[in-house]
Order: sequence, then C-alpha cells, then structure tokens
Amino acid sequence: MHPTTDNRPSLLLAMSPDVADRLLTDAHRDRLAALTRTDPHLVAHDLAAPGPRVAAALAEAELLLTCWGATPLTADVLDRAPRLKAVVHAAGSVKHHITDACWDRGLRVTSAAAANALPVAEYTLAAILFAGKGVLRSAQRYAELRTEDSWLTESTPRGNYRRTIGIVGASRIGRRVIELLRPFDCEILLYDPYATAPPPGAELVGLDELCARSSVVSVHAPQLPSTYRMIGPVQLAAMPDGTTLINTARGSLVDETALLPHLVSGRLHAVLDVTDPELPPLESPLWTLPNVLLTPHVAGSLGNELHRMTDQALEEVARYGRGEPFAEEVRAGDLTRSA
Repeated sequence: MHPTTDNRPSLLLAMSPDVADRLLTDAHRDRLAALTRTDPHLVAHDLAAPGPRVAAALAEAELLLTCWGATPLTADVLDRAPRLKAVVHAAGSVKHHITDACWDRGLRVTSAAAANALPVAEYTLAAILFAGKGVLRSAQRYAELRTEDSWLTESTPRGNYRRTIGIVGASRIGRRVIELLRPFDCEILLYDPYATAPPPGAELVGLDELCARSSVVSVHAPQLPSTYRMIGPVQLAAMPDGTTLINTARGSLVDETALLPHLVSGRLHAVLDVTDPELPPLESPLWTLPNVLLTPHVAGSLGNELHRMTDQALEEVARYGRGEPFAEEVRAGDLTRSA
C-alpha cells in the first residue's frame, strides 16, 4: 500500500478515451497512481451525463486531468464535483472546457501549452528554412525537367542568408520561433500590439511594415475578435513578390478570399497548417497549387510529442500534491489575449 494514500489528492481523467490511450503510457499511468488517488484506467468522456462509476469519481475528485475531448465544465457539471479545486490540462488552449463557472468557483487551472508550443515552433522553423531555399519550387521543377539544371544561374532569389523574417504574435510559439532563428543569419521583425519590448534579436514594428519588409511572414497570434482576418487585403498587397506566408495559428486570422488571387497568380507562396474552414472545400485551389504546402493541422503535438505534454501535466500534478504553485498557471485574464 502507498504510505501516504490518504494524503494524496483524488484525481479523475476527463478526456476522450482514444486521446487517453495516446497520451498516457503505462509508465504515466503508474506515476498517476503514485501521485494521486485515482483509477488510471477510468476515463470520463461525458461529465454532463456521467454513469454511476464516473459520477462517484467526479464527486470525490480534487483534481481533473483533462485533454482533448474534455466536457465543458459548466456550473451544472461543477455541481457534481463539490471537492474539485484544480484542473490540469495536458494540452494547449483551455478555452473549450474552462468556463466562467470555473473562475467563479475559484478553481486553479494549468495547461501544457508550453510543451505544445515546441513542435509548432519546430515545424515553423523548418517551413521558414525551406521557404528561403525555394524547396517547393525546386522540387517541382526538378520533377518536371528530370535532368540536371543550373541552379546557380537561376534568377529567382533564394537562400536564407540575411533573410528578413516577420513573426506575427509574441506568443509562446512566436517567441520560441525567434529563439530557434537566432543561430541563423537573418533579420527578425515582430508585431504584437501588447509587446512593450521585443525578445533579443528581434525588432518590434507595425503589422503593415512587417508585411512590407519580410520575405517570410509567420502567424502566431491567438484567435480573438481583434485578430479575425488580421492578415487581410492591405497586408497581403504589401508583401513583396515571392513572399511566403506561414500560418500555424488559426485559419480565421488570414483572409483566404483575399489570399487566393495572390497564390493563384504565383505572386505569393504559402505554408498552411490551418485554414478557414478547417477542411478546405474540395474545389479549393489550395489542394493543387504548386506554390502552396497544405498540411492537416499537424504542427502541434503528434505521436510521441504527446508524451511531452503528459510529462508537463504530471509535473503540475506533483506540484499540487506538494502544495506548490503551478509552474504554468492559467488565469482568467490570460484568456482575453491568448489562444
């Protein structure tokens, strides 16, 4: 028997069962059982209409460990959890399931957004460097010619030396991209209306100036009413010919209706991991344009990268059990300007 069983907080897993299977290894479940009083194999998918077993666990839970597929924590759900004190989210944004009722109840909330930011930043770095080298264009041309070509005499500018890279949004991901770019010889511009000082190595500028000066523009702002279609006709027209637009944030931040003519003409290039709608219409040119790399929202944590989020979440559970503050606490005010 665990020597401190009675002192450990009671925890309930609240997420989609298939997510739990991918998120938690046997070692993670063993650690959960050591840190908390829990059934590490009981996964509550529906807290709004729970069965008897989940209802009993929810009534005892001091902690919820949530991930994708978690039930929104409305007042009715919280009424079934009178002992609940904190929610540990093993993913990024908590906006889907953390409601005003959670803040009214005084619940503490933490998320693994910092862990999820790393693969997005890595994807972005790869996209920036590939864009500078003109990889999509080179691959297409090589496949068409199927012979040697004199790349050194090509008139199209390419290369990453002293490129100007524009980062839209000083979010966790945006700042991490700037950190990853530091070893490279490039100029980094940053736009963020809330930033008072740029991170080392970046220059803080207005959005229109950033678009006009950059050969790559990468979007990392949160989805808010104020950021809807923030990359619109004016910003797109300001981008120099050959600029690559990268969007790993949310599709709604880019006016795709305004973007498409620039892509169809070949004036601009794009790397789009997110679109609006999330699945482009079947007839959309985005599927077939040679100057567009379209990926299905894969920049965030996938496969073994999920375990990084789990590790961070379990560290937060351990901190809670020791009576320590969360390292990555989320507060109500944070959600007005974060994803």
